[in-house]
Amino acid sequence: MLSLFRHKKRRPPPPPTVNVAEGYLPIESAHSLLAAEHRRQLLDRIWQYTALSHAQFIQLYLNPIHRYAEQVQQLPASETHHHAYLGGMLDHGLELVACSLKLRQSYLLPSGAAPEDQAAQTDAWSAGIAYGALLHDIGKIAVDLQVERQDGRPWHPWQGPLDQPYRFRYVKGRDYHLHGAAAGLLYTHILDRPILDWLSGFPLLWASLLYVLAGQYERAGVLGELVIQADRVSTAQNIGGNPNKALQAPIHSLQHHLISGLRHLVQHELKLNQPGAAGWLTQDALWLVSKTVTDKLRAYLLSQAIEGIPSSNIAVFDELQSHGLVESTPEGKAIWTALVAQGNWEQTFTFLRFQPALIWGNKDRPEAFNGTVSIAVDENQPNAPVSPVTPKAVNTKSTQNPSSQPDLMALEDADYLSTLLDMFELGEHGANDAPSESADDTSTLQSDNPGQAFLNWVKEGILSHKLIINDSKAKIHTVGGTVFLVTPGLFHRYVQEFPAISLGTDSAGEEWRWVQKQFEKLKIHQKRDDGLNIWICQVEGLRKKGTLKGYLLKNPAILFEAGPIPTDNPFLKIEKA
Repeated sequence: MLSLFRHKKRRPPPPPTVNVAEGYLPIESAHSLLAAEHRRQLLDRIWQYTALSHAQFIQLYLNPIHRYAEQVQQLPASETHHHAYLGGMLDHGLELVACSLKLRQSYLLPSGAAPEDQAAQTDAWSAGIAYGALLHDIGKIAVDLQVERQDGRPWHPWQGPLDQPYRFRYVKGRDYHLHGAAAGLLYTHILDRPILDWLSGFPLLWASLLYVLAGQYERAGVLGELVIQADRVSTAQNIGGNPNKALQAPIHSLQHHLISGLRHLVQHELKLNQPGAAGWLTQDALWLVSKTVTDKLRAYLLSQAIEGIPSSNIAVFDELQSHGLVESTPEGKAIWTALVAQGNWEQTFTFLRFQPALIWGNKDRPEAFNGTVSIAVDENQPNAPVSPVTPKAVNTKSTQNPSSQPDLMALEDADYLSTLLDMFELGEHGANDAPSESADDTSTLQSDNPGQAFLNWVKEGILSHKLIINDSKAKIHTVGGTVFLVTPGLFHRYVQEFPAISLGTDSAGEEWRWVQKQFEKLKIHQKRDDGLNIWICQVEGLRKKGTLKGYLLKNPAILFEAGPIPTDNPFLKIEKA
């Protein structure tokens, strides 16, 4: 075995911690960073998958991984999503290499080549896939983060490894699409000249790797597919999803489906540039009415049998923004409030703003709107919403207050997020390091019992990761050794996904209450000592306190039949009745 894997009994050093007094992280060597037991095990697994000699493994894998570790140090892989903890970038990179090499074993590459050519190129394709996996997110440390040395000077990764203790923060209002393009700044710092010379001798492999490193996965063939699948598995494993479900997901990403769906709607279904339209095209932007377009986009994608579509508008807004598909407001929000005017007609809407090229590319586009679309500034409405709350269009000449009849789900979500987002952002994300579900897949079971149908939806949502757990946006948490279902948020989500429920209730807008009553009839929830159904959880984070209301299940395993129950959310505590 390599020296890195010897002395198995030696206890690895404790993970580095921030110096509270000074707020700086220490510089660590690659050997120290990779000495953690879980990383040693990953390296051991990677070596097994390569089946190379000691010397070959060091040259092709261990040396680049050491350089990668020196570059990323203890930086996280994301701010609040997956691997959002110190050392998360290094863990994510190693997990992707191991997973991509495991997946690669099912392929004979290059596809369609003669068997002798495939055999001759085996090591090159394995290495190329591993490099694409390791480096696919490295651009984040160049454009998503601002890193400062202890002497106050900024550090940029193209300058070489850090040479002083450091601290970092995420760039506010950053372009979530930029890190894929930024990888080109850094990969030559990880892959040395002999490796690049070697890979360039295999034209198809070389092209595929360069496309991956440029973020153009749709052009990267099998290599791109393997990196995408490995990324899904690593992410699902970290945030408590089902890695096996992630492997079964279609190759096309959600980003691809969102773009395709938007192009179809705009080019074939939506009216533009007229009263009653769903969008307006100006010279520099396409303005689409947020709620109308998001509802139609979700319905279209579901009609195409595409799974994994977020069930709330807020989640869709987040997806569009995180992939850089919409332009953000100066405040970093996805939703714009703008006034549309043409002649004597004017009206205010909440919009998603897109670059026209996203929809039409180089093709001819419709003529631009001959009126005006301007960010709404109304002295009578100083607090015009620029958040993911999408009230109906309001005629600015009317005296009616547009917020007099707020959307209940949107307000509940906004209140919930205002309580939790600030708390979880800067906290440790141990709650997300929950064990994943097993490979067993349970599809949603149809049921004549409305309460059971709701429960089946929750169970399927957890398995498919459509419903997240213990996250700042989650409607499901684990606390006190059981499951806490947030009300009314979770029931609003269900009703929105199944609008036909309104046909079975007497009062419009109260469908969620009817579903909640049907759930209570299952009698699977705990009652309080005073006989009431609803429990209160105290939420306490670094900067804020708050409460959540919801149901506690008698038996949490009813939602986790295929695997262990995630660990309790450390930010929640059940309030005694």
